[in-house]
Amino acid sequence: MSARRPSLSPLLARFRDRSPGLGAGVLGGVLAAGLGLASFAVLVMVLWISSPYPDSGPGGALHVAAALWLLAHGAELVRADTLSGAAAPVGVTPLLLMVLPVWLLHRAARDAIDGGENEPDEPGGAPPAEVGARPVWAGVVAGYLAVATAAALYASGGALRPSWPWVVLCLPAVAVLAAGAGVWTACGRPWDAVVRLLPRRVRRHVLGEWVGAAVRAAGAGAAALVGGGALLVAASSVRHADAARGAFLQLTEGWSGRFAVLLLCMALVPNAAVWGAAYALGPGFVLGAGHVVDPLLSDPAPLLPPFPLLAAAPEAGPGGLWNWAAAVVPVLAGVTVGVFVARAGALLGQGEDGWSRWRTTGVVVAAAVFCGALVGTLAAWAGGPLGVGALARFGPVGWQVGGAVVLWVVAAGVPVGLWVRGRRGRKWVPDLSWRTGRTESTERTERTERTERTERPSRTDVPAPKTPGDDFGGEPYDVEPYDLVETGDRPTGPVWHDDAPREARWAVLREAAEAGEPGEPDEGAPEDKKPEAAAPQAPEPEAAP
Repeated sequence: MSARRPSLSPLLARFRDRSPGLGAGVLGGVLAAGLGLASFAVLVMVLWISSPYPDSGPGGALHVAAALWLLAHGAELVRADTLSGAAAPVGVTPLLLMVLPVWLLHRAARDAIDGGENEPDEPGGAPPAEVGARPVWAGVVAGYLAVATAAALYASGGALRPSWPWVVLCLPAVAVLAAGAGVWTACGRPWDAVVRLLPRRVRRHVLGEWVGAAVRAAGAGAAALVGGGALLVAASSVRHADAARGAFLQLTEGWSGRFAVLLLCMALVPNAAVWGAAYALGPGFVLGAGHVVDPLLSDPAPLLPPFPLLAAAPEAGPGGLWNWAAAVVPVLAGVTVGVFVARAGALLGQGEDGWSRWRTTGVVVAAAVFCGALVGTLAAWAGGPLGVGALARFGPVGWQVGGAVVLWVVAAGVPVGLWVRGRRGRKWVPDLSWRTGRTESTERTERTERTERTERPSRTDVPAPKTPGDDFGGEPYDVEPYDLVETGDRPTGPVWHDDAPREARWAVLREAAEAGEPGEPDEGAPEDKKPEAAAPQAPEPEAAP
C-alpha cells in the first residue's frame, strides 16, 4: 500500500523545460478549439431537442454544429440535400458567430505568455518574460488547426459540408491573426515587433508616428460607418415593423422554431449594420443576382423567402429625400477621421502648429485607405451566396464599398483636418492636463494671482523703530515691529531716522558721560559691581537744536 504509482509530472516538466512556450501554446490552441466546438454543439443540441419535428438524429445535429463552427470562421458551406439535387453554396457568414472563435484564440495566446502552464512558482516552470512569443504563437495555431482539421473531416459527412478551398484559406488566416493579436497584447503591444514583420523596403516608411495615428483614425472612421449603418437599419426596421412581424410569424411555428429564428436574426445584426453602411456609401447591396439596392434607385427584388431583416430593405423604385439623407453617415465618418488626425498632429508634431498642411493631408489619405480596406473586408464577409441562380449573390461587394469609403473620407476628412489644425494652431493648446496634473482652472487661478501681484502698489518691508521703553525708557509707540509701511506716505508719529533727532540723542549721551552719570559700565569692573545703566529720557522732537 505504501508503494506509489508512477507519475507523469516529471515527463511534463521535462517537456516544458525543452519548449516552455510551444507546449503551452499547443495546449491553449486545442482548448480554444474544443471550447468553441462545444459551445456550438450545446446550442444546436438544445434546438434539436426542443424541435417538435427533428429531421435527423443526434449525429446529424452534431454534424450541423461542426459545420456552423467552420462557417463562423468564414469558410463557405455546401448544402447537398436540395430539391433540385444540385449542391447549393451557403457563404453568408454571421459576423456575431465569428466573435467567439476569435476571442478564444486571442485569450489562449495571451494566457500562454502571461502564465498558464509556465508559472514561475512551479518546479521547472519558466517565468512569463522568458517564454518566447514565436513558439507560443506557433503552438496555438498548430493546436487550433489540428482540431479544426478533425472537425472539417467530421462535418464532411453531414448535410452541410465544408468547401475545402475555403477551409484551407479562412481557418489558417483567422487562427494566425487572432493568435498573433493575443501574443502582441500579452507583450505590451509593441509597435516595433509588427514593423519587423514587414519587408525592409517598407519599414522605413512605417517607422514614423503617423502610421499609428492613421490606424487609430481609420478605426474610428470604420466604427462611425458601422454605427451609422446600424442606426439606418434600426430606423428602417421600425418603419417596416408590420412586415417584419408578419415574416417572423410566417416563417415558422412553435416557440422552439421562433426562438431559432430569433437567434439567427441576432447573429446577423452585425451583417445588417455593414449592409446599411454600404447603402449609405452609395454602392448599396445586392438582393439576388442583378438586383441592386442603393439610395438613388432600388431594383425590384426577386421572390425571396420571408425573413424579418429582409423586410427592412427599402422599397423598389427611385430614392427620395430620406434615402439621400443616408449620405450623412459617410460625411460624419470623414469628419471623425479628420478630427482624429488633427488631434494627433497637435500632440505629436513639432512646434505650436503641429504637423504641416501637407503632412496632415497625407495622414488623412492614409487613414482613408486603411479605413477602406477594413470596411471592404467586413463587407466581403457580410455577404455571399445563398444558393444558385438568383440567390448566387447576397450583400455588398467588398471592393466597391472599400473604394467608396476612400473617396468619402478623403473628401470630408481633408478639409476638416486642415480646419481643425488651423484652429488649434491659432487659438488652442492641446490639453495635456492628464499628463501634468495641471487643469485649466488651476492655470486660470495662477494667471489671476500673477495679474493681481503686478497691479498691486509696491510695498516695502520697513522695520519699525524700537520702542522707547527698550532703549530710552519712554512710553512705547503704537507701532508694531516690522509692520508694513507704505513707502509713498510718511508716518504720523515721531520720525526717528531724521538727522536732527539723531544728533539730539548723541548729545544727551555725551553730556551724561561727561557728568559722571551712570551709563555703560567699564569693561574692567567686576561683574557684580557694574552699575546698572539708566536709560536717558528721550527729548521731544521740538527741543532738538
